[in-house]
Amino acid sequence: MSKVVPIFSGGGTRLSAHIGILDALKDLGVTFEHIVGVSGGSIVSSLYCSGMPLEEIKELSIKTHFKDFKGFSLLTLLFQGGLSNGDKFENWMDDKLAGKTFSDISHNLNILATDVNGGGPVIFNKVNSPNLKVSKAVRFSMSIPLIFSFQSYKKHILVDGAILSEDALYKDWSGDGTQVICFRLKSEPVADDKFKKSWLPIKQYVMMLVRTFMTAMSREYVHDQYWKNTIIVNTGKLSPVDFNITVEQKEQLYKVGYQTALEFVPNRLNRTK
Repeated sequence: MSKVVPIFSGGGTRLSAHIGILDALKDLGVTFEHIVGVSGGSIVSSLYCSGMPLEEIKELSIKTHFKDFKGFSLLTLLFQGGLSNGDKFENWMDDKLAGKTFSDISHNLNILATDVNGGGPVIFNKVNSPNLKVSKAVRFSMSIPLIFSFQSYKKHILVDGAILSEDALYKDWSGDGTQVICFRLKSEPVADDKFKKSWLPIKQYVMMLVRTFMTAMSREYVHDQYWKNTIIVNTGKLSPVDFNITVEQKEQLYKVGYQTALEFVPNRLNRTK
């Protein structure tokens, strides 16, 4: 039986792919004591570490309408840096996690956000933030620029954890050299065929800008030294900010994550032997 440190990097609304990956790791007999969640990956990893069974996490992702968390307030954008303050999402997350703090979590859960007041990663876990609610850390990591308002924590100004350099992800999370495998979701750029000029063009402009930026982030080049520890999951034309994603698309994302992990994880493990 192999042991790894899985890193679920990014994803946004495509988080069903991460659930498929977790199911594949289980079927492959791959175990882990440490887990890293970034952006959409922080949602799945925190639910898993809270003790929620994978089938329940999948059911939750299927029935949840992500568009319910997307707000649109120009005042919030102006004064808080995002169209939505994200409170509804955070409250929903806290309810699903039963208010757990990091000290309540069995696995060694690490959630990453990005500090734009310095440009570095901020790591939340049992050591750094034992009494912090996990839902708050997930909210930090899910602060997609311009969509959700930035968050302040101590001296940090936090936004989406996906805006990180590779060095922040590929570290020795376990402290004993256990291999890390980073699962990165990649989207293809696509034009909006249904685009119509709105009476309030800034709304469409912001959404197109964010979609382009987040899609470009997901397609970022992987450095040679990290390639053996990286698995790319191709999510096709679905972007991290597709809030109107359908049930069928969520099911397809789950299958893509499952099949990709099933095919490539054994290969990545063999490369280290």
